[in-house]
Amino acid sequence: MADDYVRRTAITRLEVTDEQRDLLEETISQWKRGCQLATDMAWGKCNTKSDVQPLAYDDVREYTDLGSQHAILATHQAAQAITGCLERRSKGKKVSKPTFTAPTVKYDTRTMSLFDDDTVSLSTTESRVRCDLALPNADNGYQRQYLNSDEWSVTESTLTARDGDYFLHIGFRRLKNDIERNTAEDGTVLGVDLGFENLVATSTAFFFSGRELTHNLREFEKVRGGLQQAGTRSAHRTLEQSSVRELRYVRDVLHRASNAIIDEALRYECDVIAFEDLTDIRNRTGGSWGHKWAFRTLYEQVAYKAEAVGVSVKQVGSAYTSKRCAECGFTADENRPTRNDFLCVKCESGANADYNAAKNIGMRYVRRGQQSSRRTGNSQLALKSGTVTPSGGFTAHPEGFDAESMDKPHPPRANPSG
Repeated sequence: MADDYVRRTAITRLEVTDEQRDLLEETISQWKRGCQLATDMAWGKCNTKSDVQPLAYDDVREYTDLGSQHAILATHQAAQAITGCLERRSKGKKVSKPTFTAPTVKYDTRTMSLFDDDTVSLSTTESRVRCDLALPNADNGYQRQYLNSDEWSVTESTLTARDGDYFLHIGFRRLKNDIERNTAEDGTVLGVDLGFENLVATSTAFFFSGRELTHNLREFEKVRGGLQQAGTRSAHRTLEQSSVRELRYVRDVLHRASNAIIDEALRYECDVIAFEDLTDIRNRTGGSWGHKWAFRTLYEQVAYKAEAVGVSVKQVGSAYTSKRCAECGFTADENRPTRNDFLCVKCESGANADYNAAKNIGMRYVRRGQQSSRRTGNSQLALKSGTVTPSGGFTAHPEGFDAESMDKPHPPRANPSG
């Protein structure tokens, strides 16, 4: 059963030749075609792997150049995508038939093999290619803890093309230990809120501005809409060029933001970084598609970077985190007089709205440990001045503690109002 396993992902770039690049590109193209074909056949009829595979497998094999195992995986990917749509529809969301445009392809142990010399063999539409893994020189790079361990076994993985490079997201799993525990029960938690004015706000009062990113994402949405409406070949080329530039810019911003979150967690010796549930963040915030993608990508970047330094990344329910007072717990719409300001109408505590939300997110995760069946939680929320427990117990940082000088400088802060 899936719940019996702990799962991790190690990401590494591949070193490929021009010939291998062509084969991988063609495999990605055929994979997208196979997934779409299986989805078109199964949409409105079935959504389980056991039903989609016999329905679509023969056609995927006939109308694509995928090998037999990749054809099976394509039908499974289609089933997963359709199931996701049905789950969203059951929650009242409007859905449409999935389309496959991402430059990715799935691999499993039959289509991918890892070797002790830090190479990987991948099936393509024509033959297998053997590529070097561009691993860090250091023997203690985070990928090594999985690659060199007998405890972790390889499972389904994903190859992604990005900016001319290829990245292999290698899936690993191991059986859970009998005493596997939730780190939220005994640790320090950093709460993180994602938004527009501040892309990142933490419970330690760190802010990473999101103004420029928000402006550029909205401008790109306008440009994309105009070019798509034009529908000409020239407009399509311009759209592709614009998309590449935009993607590079956004990824750079998210890379710096994710590094800043990791730095903040390390400064305050946090065991867990807690985000709000991102499932419906676009609907909650009214953000563009680009915002939803950026928030999720940022979360994923933090997740794999945190794993490398031994920090867990989790999500908690998002209900009322923006309207609840982090000081007294009173929840009301009136607590948010403006988008950026929070002022509790009960206790009159004022703060930057994103900062207040970040504290609520972190504390919600702390409470999760204390409300577990074992009720052994002894965790606390990281603040700029110290740590606090749900009961109000506060521990100040030791005299002389200066988080600002413990590490490299981070981007300028916005000034919270409280």
